[in-house]
Amino acid sequence: MGEKINIEKLVPDTSVIIEGLVSSKIEKKEIKPKSILIHEAVLAELEHQENQNKQTGSLGLDEISRIRKLSKKHDFSLEFSGKRPNASQIKYATLGEIDSLIRDMAYDEGATLMTSDKTQARVAEAKGIDVIFLEIKKLFKKLKLENYFDDTTMSVHLKENCFPYAKKGMPGSWKFVAVKKTKLTRKDVQDISREIIEESKASKQGFIEIERAGSTIIQLGKFRIVITRPPFSDGWEITAVRPVKSLSLEEYQLSEKLNKRISEQAEGILIAGSPGMGKSTFAKALAHFYSEKEKIVKTIEAPRDMILNDNITQYAISHGDAQEIHDILLLSRPDYTIFDEMRNTADFQLFADLRLSGIGLAGVVHATNTIDAIQRFVGRIELGVIPQIIDTVIFIKNGKVDNVLSLKMVVKVPTGMTEADLARPVVTVNDFETGDLRYELYSYGEETVVVPVQGGYSSPAGKLASEKIKDFFKRYSDNVEVDVVSDNKCTVYVSEQAIPEIIGRQGKNIGNIEKQLGMSIDVKEMQEKTKGESISFNTDIKKKNIVFYLDMKYKNKNIDIYVNDDYLLTAKSGKTGIIKIKKNNKIARILSDAINTGEKIKLVL
Repeated sequence: MGEKINIEKLVPDTSVIIEGLVSSKIEKKEIKPKSILIHEAVLAELEHQENQNKQTGSLGLDEISRIRKLSKKHDFSLEFSGKRPNASQIKYATLGEIDSLIRDMAYDEGATLMTSDKTQARVAEAKGIDVIFLEIKKLFKKLKLENYFDDTTMSVHLKENCFPYAKKGMPGSWKFVAVKKTKLTRKDVQDISREIIEESKASKQGFIEIERAGSTIIQLGKFRIVITRPPFSDGWEITAVRPVKSLSLEEYQLSEKLNKRISEQAEGILIAGSPGMGKSTFAKALAHFYSEKEKIVKTIEAPRDMILNDNITQYAISHGDAQEIHDILLLSRPDYTIFDEMRNTADFQLFADLRLSGIGLAGVVHATNTIDAIQRFVGRIELGVIPQIIDTVIFIKNGKVDNVLSLKMVVKVPTGMTEADLARPVVTVNDFETGDLRYELYSYGEETVVVPVQGGYSSPAGKLASEKIKDFFKRYSDNVEVDVVSDNKCTVYVSEQAIPEIIGRQGKNIGNIEKQLGMSIDVKEMQEKTKGESISFNTDIKKKNIVFYLDMKYKNKNIDIYVNDDYLLTAKSGKTGIIKIKKNNKIARILSDAINTGEKIKLVL
């Protein structure tokens, strides 16, 4: 702008009106106009935005009110001129229709055009119009919003006529506390909102992700901000969220098996958990892990709220569409892609489409437990395709990996059914670490059902049946154990010597027993049951401890540890399913030697 401050006639366009730059320059005495001409097209565009409940309309009209007040204080005239644009011109304002009307007025009046739009400035200069181009820089040293945050604040919740509240702590361990003792007025919330909008447009680290009639979603640096207003909400409200801690993948202390899975075959991973439990934090750690391995990493987000290294490209699905994302990823060929926050059917279908195209994906999804994350695909995707799309589900709870499931497709008789002709394609969901079957998904009639599979049948009827069957088989063996799997199936464990008598010639005796008891019976050696009690684990020798990592279902349990089938000690697992044995004793040295030499180590519940 140079040293020129005296301006005969000033014509501001919509961009500087919305940003509040005209009143700001006048108050700072950086410009001194004799008259300001505002085109009716500016008013029409702001009115249209206000009627749609867009924040920019409200900001622009407030700025014109400030200019009117300043006109009396600084002795300049304020006039409205030009022809009001028609509906079509307002509709296509983004294509330059309104800008063209404002330029023409500045040209006809011999006035100076003020704009913060580079294209508008270049076109005006090309036509010989005097232009003041104001490049938008950071407007505020510190946002009012930031006053509600401290080092432990996860999110801030501001609503008119309410006290300002904040969540403080860490994922899974936080408190909801009032941060000020005075209630916020509507004007307070509107002022904070206006400042956020202005800063998001000025800052290179800020952008409006989604703007609707009653809501605006903004990413401003590390803050993800949601602003809602009437009539969508019952009052003005601001919710601002930011990450409180960044973790590396190593800090999650993943098992060797899961580490290998993530490192070598990152295809179809789901990261699931309840809101605020740390899903996106884990996804961020995953993205940095791949980036540090010199891999090409991209993300799909809405909004783009993950704070990542510059070499990780972040795509906003809210500024494109599924087809564009699909085309870009296929052409740019990333090694790994993180799909953060899948919410609606279109997101799940895009995830499935990208996976079937051969793109390796890790998706983030809200779920209250691990199986719920899989069920969110049921009905949206064909059942037989689900294992090809997702094969590993990592459930995050309280900022830690709580449990992991894996999926595969098999043809079998579903658990609990006995007839061989009921065999069908079944999606089995197993515990990733132990391989234990947890759930089965299959078609039953026209419905897709998700059935939990448990090792025992614990209903009162099942317990009663177990005792009766046990009493029946004691005529063949003194030592009998019974597992009732379902209402019509059980497994009986007896001594090896008793099995031939129970089965009978060509299976006639067991057939008669099944008819008598009304159940399908599997007869097994007692030794097989005791063998089945061994626990899968991963181990690591640390600086001070030998650590055994078990499944979470074995937390707070007494575990026997054997070396070469010789009993060594009994240890209690912690609340995270981990056993730690200090290295400053003889038992630890025996264990350490056994691990290093590859001897057989067995853990038994």
